[in-house]
Amino acid sequence: MVLKKYSNAVSILILIAGIYFSFYTLLPNLGAETNVTETEFSTEKALAHLKNISKKPHYTGSKEHAVVRNYIVEEFEKLGLKVEIQEQLAINSRRTATATKNILTRIKGSESGKALLLLTHYDSSPHSSFGASDAGSGVVVILEGVRAFLAENKVPKNDIIICISDAEELGLLGANAFVNYHPWAKDVGLVLNFEARGSGGPSYMLVETNGGNKKLIEAFKKANTPYPVANSLMYSVYKMLPNDTDLTVFRENKNIDGFNFAFIDDFFDYHTAQDIFNRLDLNTLQHQASYLMAGLNYFSNSDLENLKAEEDFVYFNFPYFGIVFYPFSWVLPMVLICTLLFLVLLGAGFSNKKLTIIGVLKGLIPFVGSLLITSLGAFYGWKFLLKIHPNYTNILHGFTYNGYYYIAAFVALTLAICFWFYKGFFKKRTAQDLLIVPIFSWILINFGIAFYLPGAAFFIIPVFILLLILAILLFGKQQNNLILFSIAVLPILIIFSPLIKMFPVGLGLKMLVISTVFTVLLFGLLIPIFQQYKNQKKAYYLFLLIGFMALISASVNSGYSEERKEPNSIVYVYDTTINEAYWGSYNTKIDSFTTQFLGDNPIKGNYKENSSASKYNTKINLHKQAEIVPLKQPTITIVSDTIINSNRRVCLSIYSNRNANKIELRTPSSMEFMQFKVNEVPLKKATTKDVLKLKPGTVLSYYRTSENEIIDLELVVSENQQLEFDIFESKYDLLTNPLFKIEPRPSTMMPMPFVLNDATIIKSNIKL
Repeated sequence: MVLKKYSNAVSILILIAGIYFSFYTLLPNLGAETNVTETEFSTEKALAHLKNISKKPHYTGSKEHAVVRNYIVEEFEKLGLKVEIQEQLAINSRRTATATKNILTRIKGSESGKALLLLTHYDSSPHSSFGASDAGSGVVVILEGVRAFLAENKVPKNDIIICISDAEELGLLGANAFVNYHPWAKDVGLVLNFEARGSGGPSYMLVETNGGNKKLIEAFKKANTPYPVANSLMYSVYKMLPNDTDLTVFRENKNIDGFNFAFIDDFFDYHTAQDIFNRLDLNTLQHQASYLMAGLNYFSNSDLENLKAEEDFVYFNFPYFGIVFYPFSWVLPMVLICTLLFLVLLGAGFSNKKLTIIGVLKGLIPFVGSLLITSLGAFYGWKFLLKIHPNYTNILHGFTYNGYYYIAAFVALTLAICFWFYKGFFKKRTAQDLLIVPIFSWILINFGIAFYLPGAAFFIIPVFILLLILAILLFGKQQNNLILFSIAVLPILIIFSPLIKMFPVGLGLKMLVISTVFTVLLFGLLIPIFQQYKNQKKAYYLFLLIGFMALISASVNSGYSEERKEPNSIVYVYDTTINEAYWGSYNTKIDSFTTQFLGDNPIKGNYKENSSASKYNTKINLHKQAEIVPLKQPTITIVSDTIINSNRRVCLSIYSNRNANKIELRTPSSMEFMQFKVNEVPLKKATTKDVLKLKPGTVLSYYRTSENEIIDLELVVSENQQLEFDIFESKYDLLTNPLFKIEPRPSTMMPMPFVLNDATIIKSNIKL
């Protein structure tokens, strides 16, 4: 009787506990270390390494880049390992090139099978990121993990190759150099790659394979990682997105499989000056370490020759069970079984008059109404917020500092709308009437998943649970099942609650609509519980209050501070072709820093249509003509220009007289190359069938790494091909160049990431 009396309160506590548990179990919460042995991973030692390698930005070619490389080499040598520096010019498919310097070492195994590769990168993003999380965290996890592994004095069965790659941030160039040019690449059987796309939160495991994931998932399960966070929905979505890592090069070029481990929370720190030592979440670092130690111990002693498979698995993580999986071949049969059970229950419900046609049809109103209003509200609501806070558009990540408040606000308001729609139906309709439409909707979704996105097939689990609840409602006695139902839906909350947060964090706040749709779908499944609550109207007011409080909190925290810096940008461009100079900014509005360059009334838009490219094709939004400053122009030499058998061969040499960081070639018209070589490294072979066709835009982006570096280009085209290039020579010296008098940024500002920034640019043109 007492339990029945307080069943509402107990049910609410169960649901809250389930949601809390779903997030709590994603990460280790180990706290301070005590009594760590020499053979155990020490977070304290890893943090000491991280502090040393993230003191300054260390992008490829910078002085600090060499300092960090030397530090890593010395630490591996202290462990008794022989270290090799692979120096190799690498060019990727996007025609980005640089002279890479990979750090390589190898632990010899007792057998001659395939080797396990531990992979991460040591360069930070140009030009202001300190690279603590991305990917200093990966470097120190490998350094400390290997130390602990070697301290056991056990010889592994497989060789363990360690590659701390260079120039990942420029386009996976270090991995490209290793995979395509180093003899060890052919020995690799499996890769464990450690990455970051933020500075905190759980680390997600993502499989990279050209075939099926069956054997990889089975092996990952056997590795027994203590906190696995992974699901096949992410696996399917990841394969559709252009978010490549170093591991992608291994898969695409050599068909080598592997696991990515990457965390994405606090995305606003990614590639910025805020990617620093003290912003990295300690639990996140421990999570990465848990993957490494489990994977290193298992895969260094398991068969890596037999990990290929044609079959895919559906998989997801669940507390204490680890990774749960089953074959893709089960997906459609499971949907069909659910459909059949649903139809049987539907027929039985109408037969015993526990279901009514009018009740089921009326159940459409709150479900569809909630879905439409909340999804439209999220879509247009975010656009409205961008109008109110135009400064959000300058955060190119798409996830603002107050983004978590917005997730909470839109989810809370969605729940308020759901309760508002349903409050008039709870008393008038039975739970089984209201449950039919949500179950039917989930079955339809699962049919779509079965044919178009089978990685999300674990979405069938809620359907099975709700069919069980529906059966109890139709055939059970009329009694209070509130606590029973609350316990029954716990697996749904544990599996799916984190997804509501994950999508807008990982893909940007423009994806808030996914969170709201997901919330409505989950709400529909909880109808049998909410229908039994007393005073549902109070829930509507509660969530409405929470939603508005979260919106107010987001508004209050929409400004910038030393801990939440405002990103801005400025470049100086000297166009030698017209003898004019410009200030340019990617920001949409001026601020106290950019005003000194752009004045109070800058011109909107770009200074020229054909200008230097940026990662996300972000355009210069503001510009103003500037005084010409005597920058040393590059020396561009036509070494030879000959025609042989109707083919024109041009050799071009570019030398920077001011030690620039980047040289970019862009063309205003389409071109076709039969051969394209950069410093003797071919991009395309000279055959009549293998023609490189390029649209107007970037032909080559070359990042220089040494003071006397010369770029030699060898181009073979047809004799009728018009050759014209705009050459952009960029150097990250605007704030330190004595030719400019610049007031530095306030402590509340930082350079905008993903664009060429704080740079002086010389634009030249050459026509052949």
